[in-house]
Amino acid sequence: MATNKRSPRSGARWERAVVVGGGYAGLVAARVLADHFAEVLVLERDPVAPDTGVHPHIPQGYHAHALLAKGGEALERLFPGLRAELADLGAPVFDYGERISFLLPTGYAPRDPVGVSIQTFTRDELERRLRQRVSALTPVRLLAATHCETVTAGAPGRLDRVHYRTAGTDESVEVTADLVVDASGRSTSVDRWLTDADLPASAKTLIKAKITYTSACYERPPQDRQDGPDFDVAYQMTFAPGVARGGVVLAVERHRWMCSLFGFDQHVPPTDDEGYLDFAQSLGNPRLAEQIKRGTRQGEIHRYTNPGNEWRLHHKNPRWPERLIAVGDALCVFNPVYGQGLTVGAMEAELLGGLLRRRRAHPSGLDGLSRAYQRGAARLIKVPWTMATSSDLMWAPGNQPLPARFAHWYNQHVFALAVRDPDVWARFVRVLNMTAPPTLLFHPAVLAKVVRHALARRAA
Repeated sequence: MATNKRSPRSGARWERAVVVGGGYAGLVAARVLADHFAEVLVLERDPVAPDTGVHPHIPQGYHAHALLAKGGEALERLFPGLRAELADLGAPVFDYGERISFLLPTGYAPRDPVGVSIQTFTRDELERRLRQRVSALTPVRLLAATHCETVTAGAPGRLDRVHYRTAGTDESVEVTADLVVDASGRSTSVDRWLTDADLPASAKTLIKAKITYTSACYERPPQDRQDGPDFDVAYQMTFAPGVARGGVVLAVERHRWMCSLFGFDQHVPPTDDEGYLDFAQSLGNPRLAEQIKRGTRQGEIHRYTNPGNEWRLHHKNPRWPERLIAVGDALCVFNPVYGQGLTVGAMEAELLGGLLRRRRAHPSGLDGLSRAYQRGAARLIKVPWTMATSSDLMWAPGNQPLPARFAHWYNQHVFALAVRDPDVWARFVRVLNMTAPPTLLFHPAVLAKVVRHALARRAA
């Protein structure tokens, strides 16, 4: 039977943590765990190597990803020098207000500095750099081509025994962990782990918003190095119910553009070159099609459909077990159009690190950590979840809840103001990048402008 591990001696570490899943969320979690455990096993079902970027079980990895300013700050704390490392490869760092051609539903946003610095790169390069760094940490052992078969109870009230099998071997291996981190993504088997242990599966909240992404990477023409366009990002946002098509093109490492076109429901971007360009030309922001025409496509055109937002409410499960936590998409899947997933994953890792530091001096050790983490993660998720789902609920005809209708109405007026008011735009950018709370957009100065604009529209 598993022993009840208490806090390690001063300067010592707990024995073992197991991370199920070696994608982005699993890697940033492993980085934090390496500070507190003598051994960190990362089980990755794909046959990855330290220099692998995206891989088959990360289908969204081939598409454009936004790391919000909040997430960039968190990753730099976890991996010092990462921003400079990516910049050396050509991933630009810039002020969000100056280098983005952002087409709102009401027009183009101002091109003024807002004091929010971001960096753009491919998910492929980000995962490669993180995997190289995490694999080099002494406590970490990354087991590639390894499938987690199940997680079972080593003692009543906990799930801490991990059963896994590596490709090419005949036998399953069982290890007991002081902490198990579910980073296995949307396809997590956590419901089965719980029910097999006679524990209730956690409730889920699902907000449907079928968005299809079609993406490709383009080599930029040589002349761009000396005389390129005056933007690093060109973006057209979708907005219910009238703007069902959108897209983004990002300047990324190695002198390339990463382009993702997306559409709601039946608006599916094609995967052939001619259809892809036609879809881009149907957008209101012409800069996406311009760069597609100027560039040379590298690799395939990839498509991925995200059915919506899904949050597993582990923090409300009254019998959630000890020694098991969930991170990333295994906990909450966001609609990728809002670019929140990478940032929330980094914030969850920092939350876990803080809890582990405090638990080292706590007499109960890791007991109680799993519930404390799930409650803390729920607080992190609540704001981006509310922002994303309030917009997505408006795609459904009729019966939208009152809070979503109000948020949609308010956003319409904020967008109308933002295109001609740099202060409103700067506030929106800070909220969007999670460096300020949504209440910043309800400051009396902004609220007064919204009310005046609403009254003026009604009078017109």
